[in-house]
Amino acid sequence: MDGKSLIDGAWCAGQETFGSSPASGEPRDYHAGTPAMVADACTAAEAAFESFGCSSADERAVFLERIADEIERRGDAITEIAMSETGLPAARLEGERGRTTGQLRLFADHIRKGDYLDRRHDPALPDRQPLPRPDLRLIQRPVGPVAVFGASNFPLAFSTAGGDTASALAAGCPVVVKGHPAHPGTGEIVAEAIDAARRVCDLHPGVFSFVHDGGTAVGAALVRDPRIRAVGFTGSLRGGRALFDLCAARPEPIPFFGELGSVNPVFLLPAALGRRGTEIAKGWAASLTMGAGQFCTNPGLAFAVAGEAADTFVASAADALRGIAPQTMLTQAMADVFCDGRDRIAGLAGVGTVVSTGSAGRQAGPHLFRADAETFLGHEALRDEVFGPLGVVVTLDSAEDMIEIARSLEGQLTATLHMGDADRPLARRLLPILERKAGRLLANGFPTGVEVADAMVHGGPYPASTNFGATSVGTLAIRRFLRPVCYQDMPEGLVPHLA
Repeated sequence: MDGKSLIDGAWCAGQETFGSSPASGEPRDYHAGTPAMVADACTAAEAAFESFGCSSADERAVFLERIADEIERRGDAITEIAMSETGLPAARLEGERGRTTGQLRLFADHIRKGDYLDRRHDPALPDRQPLPRPDLRLIQRPVGPVAVFGASNFPLAFSTAGGDTASALAAGCPVVVKGHPAHPGTGEIVAEAIDAARRVCDLHPGVFSFVHDGGTAVGAALVRDPRIRAVGFTGSLRGGRALFDLCAARPEPIPFFGELGSVNPVFLLPAALGRRGTEIAKGWAASLTMGAGQFCTNPGLAFAVAGEAADTFVASAADALRGIAPQTMLTQAMADVFCDGRDRIAGLAGVGTVVSTGSAGRQAGPHLFRADAETFLGHEALRDEVFGPLGVVVTLDSAEDMIEIARSLEGQLTATLHMGDADRPLARRLLPILERKAGRLLANGFPTGVEVADAMVHGGPYPASTNFGATSVGTLAIRRFLRPVCYQDMPEGLVPHLA
C-alpha cells in the first residue's frame, strides 16, 4: 500500500497526509483526498458511463464475479490490515468478507435473470378509436455515476466493495467511493482488487474510483458534483442529514439513499415473556452486545408489561450482560460518543441503572437501564440511538400501553415481537402500526444479522433512512440506481436491451 487514491485507473497522491488510528499496530500515513481529485474521478465516471451504462448484463456480471475473485485473492492481507485498523476479530472479518463476495455474486446472478429491468410492453393499437395507441416499451435504465460513502462499522460489506457499490455497478452505474478514515488501508486494498478486475474485464478506468478521506470538503464536493446522479451512505444521523441537505440544495437535486440507524424496538408480549422470559433475555443480551453493539440493527429498546415476568427478564438480561467482557470499538471517537450517550441516559430523571460495566479508552462494556412508560415518553434521549452495547428496558402498566408506545415511535430499521399463541390478538393490533414504523418486522428472533437475499429490506421511514421506499441490502437495492424509460414506436433492434 502507498496510501494513494485511485482516480481514473491511476494511483494519485495528495499534497497533505493524515495518519490512521489503528486499534493495534503502528499508524500509517495516507494521502488525503481533495476536491480536485473528486472532480477528476467524476469526470472519468461520466466518460465511463457512455460505455458501461450500455454494457450487457452478462458483461457486468462477469465484472462483479471477478471483483469477488480478486478480493478473495487478497483475503489474508485484507484480514490483517482490517484487524489492525478496526480491532475486529479475524473470524468476524472473514465472515464479512464472505458476505461481501457473496453479495457481489448474488447481484451477478440477479442481473443475468433480467427481472430487475421490469420490462413492460403495450403493443401499438393503430385501429383504436377515437385515437390509435403507439407502441410503448418500458425498461429500467441506470441513472449515471453514483457516489458511495464507506461505512465505519462494516469495513467490507458496507464500504468500498459493499452493497451500495455492488448494486450500482450491477445497474450499470460507475462508482466513486469516498473511503472511511477508520479503515483507509482496508479500503485501499479492496479498491486495488476492484481495479484489477476492471483491467481484466477491459472496462473504462472511470468505472470505479476510490478517494481517500480528506475531511468534509471531499464529501461535500462529491455530492455536489453535477455528474453524480445518486448517493449511497451508511452512517450517523447527523452526518447523513448534512449530506442529504446538500443533495437537496443542488441546482438539480439528486436522491440520497442514507441508512442512518435506529434503536430497533423489541416488544415482549405477555404470554411469551411469562413462558420464555429468561431465554429471551439471554438472546437479547447477546444481540445487544454483538460486535460491541456496533450494528445499525442493535436492539437497544425492549418493552414489557411491568410485573414478575418483566423483573425476571431484567434480572436475567443483567446476569448475561455482566458476563460479557468489554470489547474494542471501531474508533476512539465512537467510544467517546458511546460514553457520552451512556452518561446522558444515566443522568435522566426516572431512569435506573441496572448494569454498568467498565468502559475505558476504546473498550466498551455493557450497560443496562430501566425506565417506566411515563419516563420514556418524557425523555427524547431515550429514543436516540446509542451506538454500542447499551440497552433500555421500558416497563408498561398494561398491554394496551404497547399500542400507544408503538404509535409514538419514529422510523426504525427493524421492530421485533416476541410472542406466543396467546399473544396473537395483541400482535395483530401491533403489526399495522409497526409496519408503518419499520422496514423489517421480526417474530421471536433478534434483528442483528441481516440476510443478503431477494426478500430482505434494510431501510425504513426517516430517521432510520432517508428514503423509505428503498433498501440497502438485498437484490431490490439495485432499484435505487435505476430509472424507468419508455420507448415509443422505437424500431426493433435499435435499443438492444429491449429484446
